[in-house]
Amino acid sequence: MKAVIQRVKRAKVGSEEIGEGLLALVGLEVGDDIEKIRKFVKKLVKLRIFEDENGKINLSVGDIGGGILVVSNFTLAGDVRKGNRPSFAKAMPADEARRMFDKLVELLRQEYPHVKTGQFQTYMEVELVNAGPVTIIYSD
Repeated sequence: MKAVIQRVKRAKVGSEEIGEGLLALVGLEVGDDIEKIRKFVKKLVKLRIFEDENGKINLSVGDIGGGILVVSNFTLAGDVRKGNRPSFAKAMPADEARRMFDKLVELLRQEYPHVKTGQFQTYMEVELVNAGPVTIIYSD
């Protein structure tokens, strides 16, 4: 599993929109399982990348009452080490990835109430205002 996590002032995909919070682009890979999903969900909810009253990066999305927008993005599994065209051999097959992504969203909503999502396996236009910018790369 790979994810790009961005601290945002606001983010939108389709009709789903959040204010201040996190945008997580998530790429599922062959071999990812429910334990990896659970680990990621816990990390995302507890990730302390928001500033406290002293300007120190010390608060989680829950601490600030922000939103989480999670978007499936299989291209994160792309490998460009050989040639100029990405290989997606490590990307989880679509049917399995859909089930795992739905499980990820379900578990995330159990942990945190303010979750929105894009639509799986569709072309999406993601809009965001990156705050900081603060961007974290998650890989497991």
